[in-house]
Amino acid sequence: MSYELAGKLVAKYDTVQRTETFKTREFVVEKSEDINGRTIVNYVKFQCVQDKTNIVDRVNAGDDIKVYFNIKGSKWEKDGKTNYITNLDAWRIEQILQSGSKSGSSDNDYFEPLDTFSSTAPDAVDDLPF
Repeated sequence: MSYELAGKLVAKYDTVQRTETFKTREFVVEKSEDINGRTIVNYVKFQCVQDKTNIVDRVNAGDDIKVYFNIKGSKWEKDGKTNYITNLDAWRIEQILQSGSKSGSSDNDYFEPLDTFSSTAPDAVDDLPF
């Protein structure tokens, strides 16, 4: 099952080579919500793995983006102690472009595909599982 979240990119980090055959890259999205007259701000850290580590290259800090991701969890045991780890694995990012004014209306939002099979970019990646 996949999820999506729209917000503002606030940080992106360098790719880290974890082992000889495994690499990751992290980035952070700021998500603001108005609840009962209060603005609640959350910072959500995502990771990209392997060939998806480059999907963050085409967006910059401050850009409004939409992230598509999967939730992955694992159990880790060491020295008789058990720990649980949850990762938000991003597999696609779209930049949200505001046409005209910065009114924030969803009618003015346009999602620019950055990493899909329909993209005309020469470095686009096909996300289809077949």
